[in-house]
Parts: sequence; C-alpha cells; structure tokens
Amino acid sequence: MKNISVIGSGTMGNGIAHVFAQHGYKVSLIDIKQEFLDKAFATIQKNLDRQVSKGLITEEEKEAAISNIAGFTDLKSGVENADLVVEAATENMNIKLDLFRQLDEFTPKSAILASNTSSISITKIASATQRPTQVIGMHFMNPVPVMKLVEVIRGYATSDEVTNLIMELSKKLNKVPVEVNDYPGFVANRILMPMINEAIFSLYEGVAGVEEIDTVMKLGMAHPMGPLQLADFIGLDVCLSILRVLHDGFGNPKYAPCPLLVNMVEAGHKGVKTGEGFYHYTPGSKELVLAPRFKK
Repeated sequence: MKNISVIGSGTMGNGIAHVFAQHGYKVSLIDIKQEFLDKAFATIQKNLDRQVSKGLITEEEKEAAISNIAGFTDLKSGVENADLVVEAATENMNIKLDLFRQLDEFTPKSAILASNTSSISITKIASATQRPTQVIGMHFMNPVPVMKLVEVIRGYATSDEVTNLIMELSKKLNKVPVEVNDYPGFVANRILMPMINEAIFSLYEGVAGVEEIDTVMKLGMAHPMGPLQLADFIGLDVCLSILRVLHDGFGNPKYAPCPLLVNMVEAGHKGVKTGEGFYHYTPGSKELVLAPRFKK
C-alpha cells in the first residue's frame, strides 16, 4: 500500500494524515471545504515543527512529510487511486454509511476501506459496501502523532488477509496495533466512557467538584489527566455519541448518559473545541481554569 486517502481533516484526520505522510506514504486529505483543509495543513505544519524542535525529526524529514500530502474537496478525485482509505468523519452512523456507499463506488476494487470510528459497528458500516471482507476499523488515539495504540477492529466479515495487512501497516507507522472484535465501544471506549460518565454523575449528584474528582483520579489512580478534563479534550458531544452507541447496542441502563452531559452538549458546551466544558479554555493558554458554572 502506497496511496492513502484520509477523509475528514479535523483533529483525528489531520493527525492520521500527518503520521502516514511522515512515514513516506502519499496521502490525499479530503474534506468538504478548502478552509477546513487549510486549517488542517496549518495544524500539521505546527505539529511537525514541534517534532523538529524536540529533535524527533529533521527539517528535511518535515519538508518531505508536508510534500507527501495533497488536499481535495472532491471525494471521487481524492480516493480514485487509493490503496487504503481511512475515514475520520464525524461520529454519525448515517454520514458514515453514506460515505462508505460512495467509497465502494469510487475506489479501486482492491482498496481496503477503514474507519477510525470510536464506537460504531464496523459490520454495519461494511454492510453499505459490496466488499465487506475489505472493511475494517483503524481506531487511532488522540493525539495521533503521539499515541502508540491503534485498535484494529474486525467486522463480522473482515478477512484474515485484510486484518493481517492492517496490523502490519500499523507497525510500519511505529504504532502498536491490538486486534479486537466488533462489539459496541470495542475495548477502549467500552471501558473509558463508563468511567467518564460515572465521573460526570459524581459531579451531577454533588459527591465532589470538578477539580476534586480529577485530582482523585490523577493522584490516586496515576491517570495523566482527570476524567472530566479528558472528556473536554475528547469532546463532550463525542462522549455522548459513544455512550448512546453503548446504551443502544447493549440495552443496559448502566451505559445511559448522565443528564448533565446531555444538557451541556445541548447548550453547546462541548469542551476544548468550543472553549468551555467542565473547564474554560483560552487559545494559547495551558492554564486549567474551571468553567464559571462549576466554580464554587
């Protein structure tokens, strides 16, 4: 595989494009608007500059990585030569199904179609195509250039050959792939999201404040980031979507999202991406400040 198409240039998409390009693959980065692509290229440039400043890569390697990425606003043009497509669009079932129907039509018949979904069924996504044996999950972790894990999710029909190819490809990206089966939330989010949800319930029920909950988990459990700060970083809307997938998929009330989380998302307070969640975020500042609502 030499030609990689990445659909979606947001946080995950630009990170995935960055990693593939840095390892010598030709990347087509696709989004619906040029302004989204421009923002993604600026982010990739900044992250590569950071790697240079830390001595992780050379200036020449940075320039080579940038030259390996081309932007497209037309889906067909961006995927027509792809050996592998990695879809990193928004976590919405209908959007993904529509995309995979188009990918099945526009890509070479030999292409592998992967989704970076964090919870949606790979089997369901594959059902939108005529090549379910070639559909697989590649769930990268955020931030993609830093985090080592890739959850490789086998759909019901995913072939051994495709699974092995993606496992080996992930290793070539200097990642650690872990093969998992296709059940709601896979492994990472099936375990992580109930913890985040329980932290929000602890706040909602007045057990403790935001800072206290995060401090307990950081100092008591050696987590690098508290669950409420992590929820802000992931995006509260994404957390809510994943919890709903878990709740619908298992039919178990233990996965029901906390009403506080639902209200915050409906109010537009989605965490870092909107500037406010459990904490308030100022561009360029790393200081952690409680959101006004949660100050004592």
